Amino acid sequence: MSMPSGIGIVDTFFDLPPENRNAWASDFGALFRDRESKTGAMAHAAGFLFKDAPNITRSGDPIGDTLREMDRFGIEKALIRVNDNLSVEAVTHHRDRFLGQLYVDPNQGMDTVRALTRAYELYGILGASFFPAGQNPPVPINDKRAYPIYARCVDLDIAIFVNAGVPGPRIPMDSQQVALVDEVCWFFPELRLVLRHGCEPWTDLAIKLMLKWPNLYYSTSAFAPKFYPRDIVDFANSRGADKIIYAGYYPSGLTLDRIFDEMKNVPFKDHVWPKFLRENALKVLKQGRQSA
Repeated sequence: MSMPSGIGIVDTFFDLPPENRNAWASDFGALFRDRESKTGAMAHAAGFLFKDAPNITRSGDPIGDTLREMDRFGIEKALIRVNDNLSVEAVTHHRDRFLGQLYVDPNQGMDTVRALTRAYELYGILGASFFPAGQNPPVPINDKRAYPIYARCVDLDIAIFVNAGVPGPRIPMDSQQVALVDEVCWFFPELRLVLRHGCEPWTDLAIKLMLKWPNLYYSTSAFAPKFYPRDIVDFANSRGADKIIYAGYYPSGLTLDRIFDEMKNVPFKDHVWPKFLRENALKVLKQGRQSA
């Protein structure tokens, strides 16, 4: 039951080093009310949860340094957001290592739908990422503003990753109620939807919905391995081996050293590890063969 080596890990929540470690303060600033968040006093938008967030910024060779870190921990591929020239360079020149995703804002209407199409055509993105509570104003998971994005993901045959559960930043949670996913999975049976950032305190409901809907998955982003919800681990070890997907949180909130030091103690069964670390992600992203 210990973590095996040589799998060729696929990380579905990864990024290149940022130019500005505190960019989150401007990204979400208009949503904050408390002084600590508004002033950017924390090193992370959820600094009260990630007290030891990595202090990683761009070096002279950020892509090369990142690839070397990936190699050190056996990460074969990483899903990164395409949001600047560096990330475009990474997904363009290292397609075998960096997979692209685009962060979408349903408040932007057709502009976001067109941006999604352009990113697919230009950079070959494999997914969209939607943070319901992080939009201004917030956009509930099943809101009509999000439906054109879901429909375009179906047309492009790409996955969408959706934050669900109580958000880390100090912003309201109602838009991320896990129950809202039910309607989306019903209306879009062809949409591959991956839940992000824990789904707490509704992990039991997330499990019920994953059993109900073939197109619904769960990723472990924003959780250090020692804090993976126990019912999610149990689900992976029983009926959910094909549903749970590895996602780190580097360099946003966790170091790779911490992630993989703790990972060896996660009590997954032997048959779950390759699915969790690689095969389920490749299936959802529709990337080639599923075993190393």
